[in-house]
Amino acid sequence: MKKTIIIVVLVLVAALLLWPKQENRSVQLLLDWTPNTNHTGIYVALEQGWYEEEGIDLKIITPQNTTVEAVVGAGKVDFGISFQEYVTSSRLEGVPIVSIAAVIQHNTAAFVSLKDSGIETPRNFVDKRYGGWGLPIEQAILKSMINFDGGKGEPSYVQVGSGDLLRMLGRDMDFAQIFYGWQGIEAKLRKLPLNVMAMADYFEAVPDYYTPVIITSEGKIEKDPKLVKKFLAATARGYKYAEENPDRAAEILIKYLPDTNPKLIRESQKWLSPRYRDDAPRWGEQKEAVWEDFGNWLYKNQLIPGKLDAKAAFTNAFLPRED
Repeated sequence: MKKTIIIVVLVLVAALLLWPKQENRSVQLLLDWTPNTNHTGIYVALEQGWYEEEGIDLKIITPQNTTVEAVVGAGKVDFGISFQEYVTSSRLEGVPIVSIAAVIQHNTAAFVSLKDSGIETPRNFVDKRYGGWGLPIEQAILKSMINFDGGKGEPSYVQVGSGDLLRMLGRDMDFAQIFYGWQGIEAKLRKLPLNVMAMADYFEAVPDYYTPVIITSEGKIEKDPKLVKKFLAATARGYKYAEENPDRAAEILIKYLPDTNPKLIRESQKWLSPRYRDDAPRWGEQKEAVWEDFGNWLYKNQLIPGKLDAKAAFTNAFLPRED
C-alpha cells in the first residue's frame, strides 16, 4: 500500500514538473507623459508582482511623438493614460476609446503666478500673458474663470509648450496652468512663492473633470474583457497601496525613476496619495454626471462638434469591488 502511494505521488510530481507553464501575456500601457506620481500605482503593482499574478507581463511605454488616444483606439497598444477632454473630443471624431478608471478623483490643476505679479484671482488674468499649449480649451477655461470672477477682457497667449513653466514665470509669461501635485510641490521645494488659483475653487465656472484617466479600446472591451478586468485588478491594488502607504510607494517610484529628484517624488506622493480616491467609494470610480456636465460645457463653448454620449465614454464595469 505504501509503495502504491509513493508511486502515485511520484507520478503526480513528475506530471507537475512536465506540465507546460503558461506564459504571462504581454500587455502594453502607453503613458501620457514622462513617469510621475500620477502613475505611482502602476509602478507599485509592477514592483509587487501583482500584474504577474494576473497573468500579465506589463510593458510601460512613454510617448514618442504619438497620440495616446489614436494609438489605443487603433488597438496598437492595450491601455493608455489620457484625460477626459481628450477622450471626449476623440470619441466625437470617431476614435473608439473608453475611459475605464479615473486615476485621480478630482481635478488638481491650478493657475499660478509669481507672488509679486499682482495676479491673485482670475479677474487679474486680463491683459496678462498666459503661457500654455495654445489650445482652444485653454482660452475657454480662462474666459469662463474671468467672467465668473467678475472680470472683463482676456489675457494674451504665449505658446510655451512643455518647458520648465516655473522658470518661465515672470520672464516669458505672467501665469500658467500646472498640475499642482507635481509642479506646485516642485515650486515649494525651489522656495518659489506663488499665487495659486486651484481649479477646484472654480468648479462653478468650469465643471470638474477627470484628469488623468486610464483608457482602452472598445474592441479590447468587446473581445477581451477578462484582460481588462485583470489589468484593473492589479492596477487598483497598486493605487490602494499608494494611498495607504505614500512613503513606501514613493520609494518604489524612485527606484524606477533614478534621474528624478527623490525629494520631489516623496513630497508629491504625500500630497497626492489621499487624492487618488478622495471621496469616491473606490479607486477609479467615475460618475456619469461628471462626464455629462463637462461634455455639455465643452459643447456650449464650441470646443466639440456635437453632444457627447456620456454613458458610452466611460465604464466602471471592470473595476474590482471593494471588500
